[in-house]
Amino acid sequence: MSNKPSFDATIQANKPIKDDIYRQPLSRVADFVFDQSVVRVFPDMIQRSVPGYATIIQMIGILTEQFAQPHSTCYDLGCSLGAAALAMRDHIKHADCNIIAIDNSEPMVAGCKTNLQKEFSQVAVEVLCANLEDIKIKQASIVVLNFTLQFIDPELRQQILTTIYQGMLPGGLLILSEKIAFQDPRQQALNTHMHHTFKRSNGYSELEVSQKRTALDNVLIPEPLTTHQQRLKTAGFSSSDVWFQCFNFASILALK
Repeated sequence: MSNKPSFDATIQANKPIKDDIYRQPLSRVADFVFDQSVVRVFPDMIQRSVPGYATIIQMIGILTEQFAQPHSTCYDLGCSLGAAALAMRDHIKHADCNIIAIDNSEPMVAGCKTNLQKEFSQVAVEVLCANLEDIKIKQASIVVLNFTLQFIDPELRQQILTTIYQGMLPGGLLILSEKIAFQDPRQQALNTHMHHTFKRSNGYSELEVSQKRTALDNVLIPEPLTTHQQRLKTAGFSSSDVWFQCFNFASILALK
């Protein structure tokens, strides 16, 4: 009899741990933080909470094939567990193109390093724990901010985008994905409702949706698409446009 695990057992072993952080009623809902409890369930949390997340990650890989340049660096800023970095790594064709992945959560950085070590690659990936407002961008052909800027103080967002632009090579690409706000209150109400419906359709209860929203109220600050595009223009990007949107989640491609 073979000791090799069955196909079903392998699938079960690789199945993400279910997000149950807000399943029980809390006497006080604390502000959301990317701590070890979130890291434990993050793959399940992000897939069930952000419509189109898997598509965005897949397209980051495809865009990397086109935009990664020789003798350059690709950045995954706010890398969490490294989904975007892994997608880029799998699609880089130049031996002298590397990746730098950065997050300010030590548990996320540790998890990212573990995920990157699961498969060998010729593409070098450096994972750093740092605040984005403190970093320098150099020789960048691709920069990814995948649902990251929304967690940063709005007063620092222009500085970060300007720093990114200044460190990018001509022809470089910024992929900026964000939860967005709507200037029309009717659109805001509609898209919020549809997002919550999406989460309930993925198994979250009303209590979980409500408590998670409370936890994020002072942490995740969304802005209208027009605000993001004006910032990108101010930073120096010659062109920016939305390539993906589902309800109140969108992704922009900005070209240098």
